[in-house]
Amino acid sequence: MWCWRLAWLLRGPCRQRGSSGRRWLWPLRDTRTVVAALTRGHHTAPGSLPCAWQLHGDHLELRYGNTLMRLDFVWLRDHCRSASCYNTKTNQRSLDTASVDLAIRPQAVRVDETTLFLTWPDGHVTRYGLEWLLKNSYEGQKKQVMHPRILWNAEIYRQAQVPSVDCRSFLETDEGLKEFLQNFLLYGIAFVENVTPTKEDTEILAERISIIRETIYGRMWYFTSDFSRGDTAYTKLALDRHTDTTYFQEPCGIQVFHCLKHEGTGGRTLLVDGFHAAEQVLCRAPEQFELLSKVPLKHEYVENVGGCHNHMIGVGPVLNVYPWNNELYLIRYNNYDRAVINTVPYDVVRRWYHAHRTLTTELRRPENELWVKLKPGKALFVDNWRVLHGREAFTGYRQLCGCYLTRDDVLNTARLLGLQA
Repeated sequence: MWCWRLAWLLRGPCRQRGSSGRRWLWPLRDTRTVVAALTRGHHTAPGSLPCAWQLHGDHLELRYGNTLMRLDFVWLRDHCRSASCYNTKTNQRSLDTASVDLAIRPQAVRVDETTLFLTWPDGHVTRYGLEWLLKNSYEGQKKQVMHPRILWNAEIYRQAQVPSVDCRSFLETDEGLKEFLQNFLLYGIAFVENVTPTKEDTEILAERISIIRETIYGRMWYFTSDFSRGDTAYTKLALDRHTDTTYFQEPCGIQVFHCLKHEGTGGRTLLVDGFHAAEQVLCRAPEQFELLSKVPLKHEYVENVGGCHNHMIGVGPVLNVYPWNNELYLIRYNNYDRAVINTVPYDVVRRWYHAHRTLTTELRRPENELWVKLKPGKALFVDNWRVLHGREAFTGYRQLCGCYLTRDDVLNTARLLGLQA
């Protein structure tokens, strides 16, 4: 559990005292606007979890177990799952939200041990399972993690002994694919062994889990130190840790690397869990974490080499979090491609530099560096929204191939296999 997730839970409005089996009351607000017959509607359900409710002027307060939910009446009408409001075959809303009276209020409310019943002025009845409300309410979402992860440094990852998945199992069985995706979702990196070292076989591998995302670099790319593109990566120089395509409005989600040949020395791949580093910043300097999550920056890629002419600009903060639970979901870190900082006023710039230095210090701690020697036959998948990569300088001829994958399709594949993604 990340420290900021824990902090949100501890300070959240749902962490209120209560005891199982006791009647539960709380002060009413806007009592003058509540219908008299409904203000007396307090109910404790006889189910395994204590339940109590109270109507207010524009919302229902419902306590189920240890969670206090505040459910707006329009929200309750809009999310009705009755046959006339929701198509269960397509899993799409049928109700025209714009037709709902924004001043709507239920005429009757009833709760049994599992279900909330609401009768609306036109006689329509909405039914909600209490567990569904617990899962889908704002307060319930604040307690949930969208993407379960294991944060790691080099030692944590080595001790976990995360296995690689055999290529045949990956391609031919759901069990192998599920094991691979579980590793990938938890750690942000995953390996497939015994891959035929060709671009064509690497492409087949990638298409097993996603649609390949074609970019300015093409669909599948060969990667050598021929400086065929206007990028430091196409040299033999060392590359510091970074995420790719920060200059895209939506950075590529997953990157695939497969070393096809290396006749020389050096060239190890560096991997750093950016979320682990960000957690350290949050725990030690929460105000700097907040600054990195709110200040928008431009990243830029300008290329005029041979027949390649590109000018890409992406805008976004270094750290991106879900606002309802403060869960980090994307790190955009690339000092090579960061453009001129002209989106930040002067009285914020210096504080931002301090915050950026704090994050960089965490990212560069030796204990956070996982070094991997990529060899022919071993393909690496990297979550480009989480894990930074780099490399040491090398000699000789080194050829890699790879591609970018669409994040939505990878997560779709995982969910269809029953994984939380």
